[in-house]
Amino acid sequence: MNINRALSMISLATKAGKTKSGEFMTEKEVKEGRAHLVIVADDASDNTKKKFQNMCDFYKVPIYFFEDKDTLGHAMGKEFRASLAVTDAGFAKGIRKHLDMEEG
Repeated sequence: MNINRALSMISLATKAGKTKSGEFMTEKEVKEGRAHLVIVADDASDNTKKKFQNMCDFYKVPIYFFEDKDTLGHAMGKEFRASLAVTDAGFAKGIRKHLDMEEG
């Protein structure tokens, strides 16, 4: 249930122009300090996961490994996506709340 709410919030954030997706854009948003949350697909490559984990640890950005590339892409209304950055603090907080509920 909370997964659907998280995906809905990702969709809303995307429609509001508050997400960036794809490896290059996600990395750019993190390094420029605009990312409030990073989500990486569970089925992304180990190198991609490790790269984003290390980057997010360094820049102190919360990171979640969530669902798969198709699900993330579908939530954004695009093709499959391995990673995305949420650039709005409010959306990031809401999405994190639902993801935390799912894990807990």
